[in-house]
Parts: sequence; C-alpha cells; structure tokens
Amino acid sequence: MGKPHISTTREVISDWIDYNGHMNMAYYNVLFDQAADEFYPIIGIGADYAQTRQHTTYTAEFHICYLRELHLGAKVKIHSWILDYDEKRFHTFQEIHHEDGWIAATGEALGLHIDMSGPRVAPMPDDVFARFSDFAEAHKPDNWPDRAGRAIGLTRR
Repeated sequence: MGKPHISTTREVISDWIDYNGHMNMAYYNVLFDQAADEFYPIIGIGADYAQTRQHTTYTAEFHICYLRELHLGAKVKIHSWILDYDEKRFHTFQEIHHEDGWIAATGEALGLHIDMSGPRVAPMPDDVFARFSDFAEAHKPDNWPDRAGRAIGLTRR
C-alpha cells in the first residue's frame, strides 16, 4: 500500500486496560495521535511550529475501525499515510500493526491547518506546504485503502 511513515514501537500499558481485559477504545486514538506527533515535526507542523509561527493543526474528524483486541504488554507500530491534501486540509490514514504482523485497528482523520490568531482555518505558509507535499508524496498509498472513507450506519435489508 505504498511506503508508510512507521512510528517507533509502543507498548500497551496497564492504565489502558479496561474491565473487559483488553485495551480501552480511547487508547487506540492515543496511539494514532502519538504516531502523528512523530511525523508532524518532519513536515514542520509539530509543537515548535505552534510556538514559533503561531500556526497549528486541529483534527476535524476521526474514524477508527477496531479489528482485533490489544492486550497488556502488546508491542505495536503505527503506519501512517497521507491520502489527500491541499493548502488548508489533509486526509490521513493509519494502521496499528501488532508485532506479530496483524492489524489491530485503522484510523482515518481530516486535519485542518490553523492560524492561531483567530483561531481560523488558513493556508499553510509556502515553506511548510512544500515540506508537507514532499512528505505526502513519499508516504501516499499506491491504492485507496479498503477501510478509508467508510460511512457509519445500520444496513437495512
């Protein structure tokens, strides 16, 4: 599916385990967010960007598909791709890969570039947009992922 950005290895900790004995749904989002925090500085939109340039990103929408349970001590890496983007928005797709090779969950996000003086959605500065474009071209899927763009709803027969 094209070359993803691959996060450092993460481990499921005891605080993330719920009364069902597996990782609580909220912490899948934590893993996806931590993976984004790893590649945002490469693009130039990390924490330093907010402090020095008064711009940041907000998540407008996020969808998770839970495929397999994660348990205490599981080691995972998050694979991330840029599906689409323009000067103000970006569409990402991520997969949580267990160390044994299977996919635990997928995450799909719509991010917005924000001018913090508003705050308001605003175009990325040219230098940041150039870095973002380079990253997106290096980390785009060869094909549209099967789980991307799915709607939530009840199927009626």
